[in-house]
Amino acid sequence: MKLITFTKKGIYCPQGKFYIDPWRPVDLAVITHGHADHARWGMKKYLCHHYTKPILYQRIGIDIECQSVEYGETVILNGVKVSLHPAGHIIGSAQIRLEYKGYITVISGDYKVQEDGLSTPFELVKCNEFVTESTFGLPIYNWLEVPDLNKKLQSWVLKNQENSKTSVFIGYSLGKAQRIMKAVEGFGKIYVHNSIGRLNEAFESVGITLPDYKIADFKENPKEVQHEIVIVPPALLDSSIIKKIPDAATAICSGWMQVRGARRWRSADAGFAMSDHADWKGLLQAVKATEAEIVHVTHGQTEIFSKYLNEIGIKADVVETLFGEDEEESEKEITENPEP
Repeated sequence: MKLITFTKKGIYCPQGKFYIDPWRPVDLAVITHGHADHARWGMKKYLCHHYTKPILYQRIGIDIECQSVEYGETVILNGVKVSLHPAGHIIGSAQIRLEYKGYITVISGDYKVQEDGLSTPFELVKCNEFVTESTFGLPIYNWLEVPDLNKKLQSWVLKNQENSKTSVFIGYSLGKAQRIMKAVEGFGKIYVHNSIGRLNEAFESVGITLPDYKIADFKENPKEVQHEIVIVPPALLDSSIIKKIPDAATAICSGWMQVRGARRWRSADAGFAMSDHADWKGLLQAVKATEAEIVHVTHGQTEIFSKYLNEIGIKADVVETLFGEDEEESEKEITENPEP
């Protein structure tokens, strides 16, 4: 039985007559999470987790038709049982479970098995067919435990304070920025770019408590952030805003920082391998545990990861999608006016 097909519009369930994270306008889109490469404008109706709903309102528009559900809640769509299960990627991120006549397909969306203390932890869902990402599907990518990584960020802030520097972290506005805030809570006043502040409001609207912060006024009063902690999105890394921050020391927070030769590494003073995606071990752990008979590998290191799965006895193939487009590009949606 085939519960999904891969079309020009996106992943389609013909029995249920809906799409999962489509990249072209459709009647009904089931959304895994709020990042722009998975949640796009133009759908007649959206279905997502409760926590993702305010993010879609923030990023796509308040006038969209959007139904939200809790994790584990079942919705019947044309006879197909659909439920959302924690993906551990960011707030509200979900794996989409489809069941029809006893056959189960799970679309992972983006996920990580490591608990970050902010997102709902990843939930294993056994299935017949599994669609997995492979953003960091190479053995070189192995993340530090979250407490150890947080200590590195904290030590860097303390070092900057000793040297009369302003700690400027660069991280995605949705997911990464909030993790940075949690990591450095209590180590100084936290200032964020207004794009991050707007998404913080979406977190707070569903009862997620974040550390105290202020929206930085880079245009009128840049000196207020001097020697404190500042968080900005990647789109601003080489912008005039960074140059306005007094005594700035910059750090990129990204999984790509695992490799010192990563793009844009030289334009920052430091890099921390902080990722909202599963590392190599996490991907293998998740895929094996599903016990799926067939695995479709979508975006990332698709060829290498699918080849390895086949070598260890797990039937896998590569599927081309539009997921995984440069998330820095998606940041432009909420930083159209970089001069706040």
